[in-house]
Amino acid sequence: MADRKDGVFGRRVFMPQFLEHSLRWIFSARSILKLSTVYFFVIIFCSLSHQTQASDSCAIATAHPEATAAGCEVLLDGGNAFDAAIAVTAALGVVEPYSSGLGGGGFYLLHVADSGRDVFVDAREIAPERASEGLYLNAEGLGVPLRSREGPLAAAIPGIPAALQHLSTVYAKLPLEAVLQPAITLARDGFSVDPRYVRAVGWVEKRIRKFKLSERIFFNKGEPFKLGEVLKQPDLAQTLETMAKDIDSFYRGSIAHEMVNHVVSSGGNWTLDDLKNYQVKERAPVIINFNGAKIVTAPLPSSGGLVMAQVFNILEDLSYYSHDHTVRPHLMVEAMRRGYNDRARFMGDPDFSDAPLKQLMSLEYARKRGRSISFDAATDSDSLPTVFDLTLDGEETTHFSIVDDEGNRVAATLSINGPFGSGMVAGNTGILLNNHMDDFSIGIGKGNAYELVGNRANGIEPRKRPLSSMSPTFVGSEKGDLAIGTPGGSRIISMVMLAILEYLDPINVDPEAIVSLARYHHQYLPDRVQVEPDSFDDAWISQLRSKGHDVQVYRRKWGNMQAIHCDTKQIRCSVLNDPRGRAGVVF
Repeated sequence: MADRKDGVFGRRVFMPQFLEHSLRWIFSARSILKLSTVYFFVIIFCSLSHQTQASDSCAIATAHPEATAAGCEVLLDGGNAFDAAIAVTAALGVVEPYSSGLGGGGFYLLHVADSGRDVFVDAREIAPERASEGLYLNAEGLGVPLRSREGPLAAAIPGIPAALQHLSTVYAKLPLEAVLQPAITLARDGFSVDPRYVRAVGWVEKRIRKFKLSERIFFNKGEPFKLGEVLKQPDLAQTLETMAKDIDSFYRGSIAHEMVNHVVSSGGNWTLDDLKNYQVKERAPVIINFNGAKIVTAPLPSSGGLVMAQVFNILEDLSYYSHDHTVRPHLMVEAMRRGYNDRARFMGDPDFSDAPLKQLMSLEYARKRGRSISFDAATDSDSLPTVFDLTLDGEETTHFSIVDDEGNRVAATLSINGPFGSGMVAGNTGILLNNHMDDFSIGIGKGNAYELVGNRANGIEPRKRPLSSMSPTFVGSEKGDLAIGTPGGSRIISMVMLAILEYLDPINVDPEAIVSLARYHHQYLPDRVQVEPDSFDDAWISQLRSKGHDVQVYRRKWGNMQAIHCDTKQIRCSVLNDPRGRAGVVF
């Protein structure tokens, strides 16, 4: 029997017709009932069908029950994991406007069961043709942060609609019009706002109020929505309906014209050609062998795969699991320090710059880097190869994982960057635009909110994708198959790595522990170890400090990991939801 957490799971066994009809009625009536907790409980049956295949399992893990329900509905209608990924993506854009949406971008890691192929779908936003290196600098050459974080100049050209079209055309089974229907219903009939929505609005209330269209949508008659009140988005519903009939209208039709007209009239630099020329790209994922497991993860323009490769190679060379728990955090911090250092030195859009991929992936290079690690003392980050210009990598993101009964898998991480992105809705489309232009390096020596460092490999150029930390990942081992990812900005990579280390620990027997695991982080610069509050005891912190690490307890927890673990030996799938998400944590 499959395990149930906060997501959805199931096995293909016989389901009486009356039960199937009852479930379909619940889905069709949910917008009237507004009893999300009720239907969320009921949809544990969503993947049942008239087939009897007790060896097959399916599961959905998302950050929001309405999105989980959307994916479940599509599976019930005969769709596969890729259909469900489309439905979940569209639904998350409705119910988590602070995290993702049609105006943003993302990465999709796919496992196609019938061919055994793993493929990475890059739907990252791109810089407009008129973008330039000095776009966010003033006459004195100083950075003007609000230009890249709020309003029309902050928005890169979105990639999510192109991803939906690509998934639908190449991998999915059902008509796009049917798959988008759950999101259309959510936008038209509304959903009850939850603690995460209320909290996210509170963080950026001033930004949203700067844009009257945004204020009209995301506030209730000028006041912030209260918990449980219903948010409706009729303009977005109309846009989704138009895309369901002709998704190309986003890039070449009426939606494109409306967005460009509004962006330009508001002071932005988009053109119709920017939208017309956008393309998703399929890339070969990064594959890492670590401790007997195969890790499949994100390639550039995500920095996740290359950072993970170096960190795991260093830890394997240092026999990480042979050390006790007083030594392991020190080794992990030192490995992260070096991995993030190379992120800053080499990484950017692979179509614009050539990172030394073979070197960064090689065991020999990792051994060379690892030789400078002392077991007794922290390395001074200033002693590592330096970089000079800084770049932001935003935190407001969402992740979902899906496994269907055919063995197809999806791990997808989506983002509009900061909470509610640029804050600006593009005309009457209802589409909230991203602020991912802020993920580029805006100039040498220019600071940013998260203090990541980078170089000109991530500088602003027309049609270029900004560097990302989003890291959807698969892990295959004797313990089974894991699909995993999380939001969290620069901490995404460290969170995924810590979860994998816990999962592959020979002593660990509880996969659920990986999403609730206490988290710490180091990103080369600033030279400090960030730790979650109320997560590590004084002895743990003192042990790191005794080696010379600057340990700082962060003011809030981070991440909202969504994972699925399929135990191939017991034919069981478990949906693993981060308890931080249930507690209202957004990042």
